Amino acid sequence: MTHLYLIRHGQALSAVQRTIGNTELSPLGIKQAEHLRDRLAATSEIIPDVLIASTMLRAKQTAEIIAPALGLPITFDSEVEEWRDGTVEERNLEEYKATFDAAPFDQKPFLHITPDAESWVQFMLRAGTALNRITQQYAGKTIVIVCHGGIIDCSFISFLGMSSLQFPKAFFNTHNTSITHWIYDSYLGLPPSWILERYNDVMHLRDISSPTRIPWESLKAQPVVGDDRAEVPTEADA
Repeated sequence: MTHLYLIRHGQALSAVQRTIGNTELSPLGIKQAEHLRDRLAATSEIIPDVLIASTMLRAKQTAEIIAPALGLPITFDSEVEEWRDGTVEERNLEEYKATFDAAPFDQKPFLHITPDAESWVQFMLRAGTALNRITQQYAGKTIVIVCHGGIIDCSFISFLGMSSLQFPKAFFNTHNTSITHWIYDSYLGLPPSWILERYNDVMHLRDISSPTRIPWESLKAQPVVGDDRAEVPTEADA
């Protein structure tokens, strides 16, 4: 059984400034990452064998903040970076979007917004290949990757067998510092496959504007549940 935890970075300065570029975390983003660190340290709900992070500043900084709670050194991997927009300097978000919006919808997945930018199709291939490589390398282990919304989008597209040659008909609104948890295991006697355990878990942000903190120390690391899997009827039950 392989456990894959994908953690999106905290809010970036570029999100506040409405720009495109490789920026560090905003003050709120730092606070978000600190709240996640405190949760993970108190609950020990994730005990990883490896901690991997994107080399982009917002993900790198998020990983550095939460790493003490996970007790592992960080392995930086440029292949789990966000969709590469080809910008060297920060650009205005609205100008960037205008170029993208002008393209016909069926051509957007193939569009290079700037000459050195990735198309969506290229990004999905790169991200999907990286997820496959990492999960094969650490098969049977617990993996944490601090990454980006686009990488988490790719996990859905790749693991659910969706086409990467067109935009999905449903989109994923992945929140900052959220936890997405995939498990690779057999289910109902079927061959092993990826099972989505949770998505957009941001419980640690519920108290971010409150004077009262969530008492993580008094909460169990895992909920007490029964066997939630549906039973497959046998001939004897018919």
